[in-house]
Amino acid sequence: MNKNPGLTGVALLHDAAHNKSTAFTDEERDRLKLRGLLPAAVGSMATQLNRVRANMRRKDSDIEKYIFLSALQERNERLFYQLIIENIREIMPLIYTPTVGQACKEFANIFRREKGFYITANDRGRIRKILDNWPHRDIKIIVVTDGERILGLGDLGANGMGIPIGKLSLYCACAGIPPQQTLPVMFDVGTDNQALLADPVYLGVNQRRLRGDDYFSLMDEFVAAVTDAYPGVLIQFEDFAADNAFALLQKYRHTTFCFNDDIQGTAAVVLAGVYASTRLSKKNFKDLKFTFLGAGSAASGIGSMIAQALMAEGLSHDEAHQRLWFFNSKGLVTRSRENLPAHIKNFAHDVPDCGFLDAIDIHKPDILIGATGTPGTFTEDIVARMAKIKARPGVFALSNPTSRAECTAQQAYQWSAGQAIFASGSPFDEVMLNGKTLRPGQGNNAYIFPGVGLGMIACQTKTIPDAIFLESAKALAEFVTEDDLALGSIYPVINEIRAVSLNIATAVAKYAYANGLTEQAAPKDVEGYIRSMMYEPEY
Repeated sequence: MNKNPGLTGVALLHDAAHNKSTAFTDEERDRLKLRGLLPAAVGSMATQLNRVRANMRRKDSDIEKYIFLSALQERNERLFYQLIIENIREIMPLIYTPTVGQACKEFANIFRREKGFYITANDRGRIRKILDNWPHRDIKIIVVTDGERILGLGDLGANGMGIPIGKLSLYCACAGIPPQQTLPVMFDVGTDNQALLADPVYLGVNQRRLRGDDYFSLMDEFVAAVTDAYPGVLIQFEDFAADNAFALLQKYRHTTFCFNDDIQGTAAVVLAGVYASTRLSKKNFKDLKFTFLGAGSAASGIGSMIAQALMAEGLSHDEAHQRLWFFNSKGLVTRSRENLPAHIKNFAHDVPDCGFLDAIDIHKPDILIGATGTPGTFTEDIVARMAKIKARPGVFALSNPTSRAECTAQQAYQWSAGQAIFASGSPFDEVMLNGKTLRPGQGNNAYIFPGVGLGMIACQTKTIPDAIFLESAKALAEFVTEDDLALGSIYPVINEIRAVSLNIATAVAKYAYANGLTEQAAPKDVEGYIRSMMYEPEY
């Protein structure tokens, strides 16, 4: 129950965390000085949910629905989260991908009310002090971005604040993290997007991006400040460009309670899909081969986690990495290539350079993974070639938002004559092919990061090793039912996401307790303990 801290009258009605609007009872209206401030009818949350759901559905576009939901969050937080929980399949695409991409592009134009915290280079030397301006002290999780690589849309600068806001809404709705324990942060160090720099309504720092030592020293100050202000806080790095994403993760992962969702969360959700796909392909995981189109932070993070999973099955380091071939804008990643980024060097092989179709013919992958941010890169020839060499090829078109996907579900199924095991980063509708309904699996990070965050906060680990993400992938894959597989889907229905999050949180917490990752004693009932922590947006 969300207890009123002593607010009355208009102040209570303007406090989103405690406002119930027309659901305040007659007794509460007298006691809390609300008499005369509300219409006479006393409603219920159920009545309010019906009203706001109908109003939302009357909006003509997804971005208008996003704006409507954002306004609801600002005036009645509990109603907002209950609406999401009861309508997660309909609303998740509105508050996160794909609609959040459009919301970020239009962030300055649709800005209504401040949300989150902004750090700039002008705050150097005083970040810890200004954190005291935030009204809540018991912060358990921070999602921070610098806006340089927002989904597949590139550098959106301070407009990228929509990502931390959206991610933390999912933490609350999907894993029950109380909203007052979350903090969205924009690490605003400028933008190299010339269109934004020329935009008179742009809300961010109007200068080119801070780089090098000045950038990393400012981040050092930020990390030190938030860990001092909020002891035990979990920091999730989100939508940083590849070089900075890997550098920051490498710098802090062994000393700070943090993870990078683009690298580790994406990798875990894809690995879970791969595990589940073997139940359709009838292949052993340890025998699989993979080809990647794209070699940025998401792709190489996926590759690293798959390699770790293969090594856990008994393969050597070299054997595991030989199973994964990468292809980027400059061609096949080979040892003859110069100036390869550090995060991709392990996947460079001593093979001749060749085109992408030739690479498929030579390597004969079981699973094709796209993380390019470029739509249409999985062509009919590519998908058909996969279907020719494998009876049930995996086709993972992971780029977000939907408009950036490497191919659509319809295309993957049609071009493979229904053989493809398809997964995408953003949602696609069901496809009817030859009289059979196919439900595309959405490899949404929301299946992973809320549960991981909940479990790690519950058991109070100091750091988050990759083994935690391997455990989360196994837990997610085990949640896939035979009914899901019968529809060709390698992920659970999104309506089950709160149960999925609890299942993952329990699995990773048990692993942490069993492997000495926390000083906290394990409770007798880990699942019950975690469930008791989950926020329920009730009145």
